[in-house]
Amino acid sequence: MNNRFGFKDFIQIVLLGAVLVLGWLQMVQQDRDRVLQQDMLGKLSAIEKQLSSGRVSAPTRDGGATVAVASRDESWARPGVKIEWQEPWDFASDPRKVPGFQEGGEFTDLFEAQPAKITPFLGSDVYATRVCNRVCDSLGAYDPTTLRFVGTLADAWQQDPEGLWIRVHIRPDARFSDGEQVTAEDVRWTFKDFIFNPSIEAERTRSTLDQIEEVKVLGPKTVEFVFNKALSFNMVAALGNYILPKHFYEKFEPAQLNSSTGLLMGSGPFRLERLDPSAQWSPGQDIVLVRNENHWGPRSPLDKVRFKVVNDDLARLVAYTNGEGDQTLPTSPQFVSKTKEPDWDKNNQSLSWINMRSGYSFIAWNQGPRNGKPTPFGDKRVRQGLTLCLDREQMIRDIWEGIGVVAKGSVNPESPASDPKLKPWPFDPVKGKALLAEAGWKDRNGDGILENEKGEPFRIEFTRASGGEIYERISNFLKSSYSKVGIQVDTKVVDWSIMQEITKSRDYDALMMGWSASAPESDPRQIFHSESIKEGGDNFVQWRSAEADQLIDKIRLTLEYDARMQIWHEFEATLHDEQPYTFIRVAPWLRFVKKTIGNVHPYKTALEPWEFFRYGAQATPGN
Repeated sequence: MNNRFGFKDFIQIVLLGAVLVLGWLQMVQQDRDRVLQQDMLGKLSAIEKQLSSGRVSAPTRDGGATVAVASRDESWARPGVKIEWQEPWDFASDPRKVPGFQEGGEFTDLFEAQPAKITPFLGSDVYATRVCNRVCDSLGAYDPTTLRFVGTLADAWQQDPEGLWIRVHIRPDARFSDGEQVTAEDVRWTFKDFIFNPSIEAERTRSTLDQIEEVKVLGPKTVEFVFNKALSFNMVAALGNYILPKHFYEKFEPAQLNSSTGLLMGSGPFRLERLDPSAQWSPGQDIVLVRNENHWGPRSPLDKVRFKVVNDDLARLVAYTNGEGDQTLPTSPQFVSKTKEPDWDKNNQSLSWINMRSGYSFIAWNQGPRNGKPTPFGDKRVRQGLTLCLDREQMIRDIWEGIGVVAKGSVNPESPASDPKLKPWPFDPVKGKALLAEAGWKDRNGDGILENEKGEPFRIEFTRASGGEIYERISNFLKSSYSKVGIQVDTKVVDWSIMQEITKSRDYDALMMGWSASAPESDPRQIFHSESIKEGGDNFVQWRSAEADQLIDKIRLTLEYDARMQIWHEFEATLHDEQPYTFIRVAPWLRFVKKTIGNVHPYKTALEPWEFFRYGAQATPGN
């Protein structure tokens, strides 16, 4: 057969090539159209925000900054007092500008422990807070990059020069997830009828807001807070708490709210997938949030956020590596070990950084009565001795693989509120044992065990949460360390979900916990003031110090920054001397996040999951 290439064949190849080129050009144009469409949506969103805040901006002559060309409504404001207008709340880092951006998908965060409830102000642990932060908004919040306190639900406010009132204007477009407007009455009701209602178990928040005298509704979108004293924390106290929808929560009696586990509704970027008062979320179930399509701010790229509890440290890491979660908090040993693996960085983002929420771990010594009987820890010398007998440097080396620093008190050492001249207590078991002897605890019969004058042995019941390799290491370290000086330690292991009930009832000797901050300066009244012992408050060690109470009150009353920092240093010194806790370790935040998740930034405020997005299978970096 004669197979010759003719002119007709040439024409066919040219036509086929032309078709392929045209197809390719069409695909390129579609990609450009998609990018332009996303850019246009972003610009329209920005214009909508400007309109909602009463502003329309136009480029300056040089094309740089923008200038306001429309006047704002100031009829709500007090005459003669400066109005502090707030920029519309937005992404700190816009995910739409990241190459490979896509909408949709689910993000799964693996929790280390089980929250007991997620009803706002009633669920008080860090896990409930992480959920509520996605669902509920406040009037203001800290900017993730600058730590300036800026408006969220509020688009403007005025402050009394004397510090005794703040008037707030709510964004015109602010609404809850069911579409109802956020109003000044919602703000008033949240404070006066929910938080301040003594029948509702919101004492943890209530104890920090005693300075709020009145919450006045001055118009549908205008509310004024009146304070009984000018405090340095007034702004955050008034504007930093979740605002709840009155129309939803007022349907429930206080007893129903107190017993609830999953009555969670707000105005944030996400909402509960299923909000059914008759079939609430309960411990043991995944917590599933879906995007709030009624959100007044930028639209989160994610369709869903899921919180899954895996108590055991090893099991949680296995679940993460197996793809059951997109984010996990590794233990320090896990972080060190995994980041040394050659291929780990190919599929994982390993984050370690100090932020305003970096907390501290501690051993709490119950200084009040337990079951009607005094504990040994009411004596300052005993608490000091117990701290001196514990080698916390070794704890950090052996338990946390050297990650972290010894804590000297409650203030983050990076904060100006911490005195750099003050150093942690050293490891000195000889001096520690001498202090214990001075307090009456001696080995009176030569058996190696310390006894008091009645011959009762020094025995500590140490309560810890279940399911963690770190907690197991800590309890073993305590047993070993204290047995060397004649103190017996018995470990009581409980589920994290009942730890809150133990602290409320004060039914413990010693327990291991941690506090994380929520602001650059956290009001110490909630944890350390003697008034916070009442009603199951967070001074669950029942520490009473007249000197500390006076300093806490002065911190709150001192508006001048430098003077307040000096009082913070005095308070830190008092806390250091009294040792109501044995402060163990200040820890950086550690997180593993899959590289399939984009726009992950370790901010000064922590992480902002509402900015995350999930890459498509073909768009994952490294693929």
